[in-house]
Amino acid sequence: MPSAYAEALRLLARRELSEVQVRERLARKAFERPAIDEAVARLRRSGAIDDLRVATAAARTEALVKRRGRLRIRRHLAEIGIAADTIARALEDVFSAIDEAAVIEAALGRRLRGPRARIEDAAHFRKLHQHLVRQGFQPSAVTALLRRRARPDAAPDDEE
Repeated sequence: MPSAYAEALRLLARRELSEVQVRERLARKAFERPAIDEAVARLRRSGAIDDLRVATAAARTEALVKRRGRLRIRRHLAEIGIAADTIARALEDVFSAIDEAAVIEAALGRRLRGPRARIEDAAHFRKLHQHLVRQGFQPSAVTALLRRRARPDAAPDDEE
């Protein structure tokens, strides 16, 4: 059986993992806690495990490829074991380099299937609003975008 360190390197060769993910996977493979601690410490010293790098890469992918907002990305990063302060730094790094309004617009474009598609009625407006908020975008930003894209009689007055 390989050492915990060798197994962790094998795991990291496949994909970038957070420290928590590495620990969980090594524990599933029945490595003892002291061996896991030693392997993780060695990987951290060498830079093979870097939660900020993992968080930034994951946040960038979530925002630019999957078209998700800050809130959903924050939840995803917390689920993979990234610390709150590291999440905040990663989100700041990613969202300082991209236009968040363009990401919301792209997410809406995917949903409407084209840049010129219009929101036809109040029910369609609400459905799109709920979808984009679930994707992690701020409700006020979603409402503003939807109001710009909707027909004048399609935007409900009670949305904020």
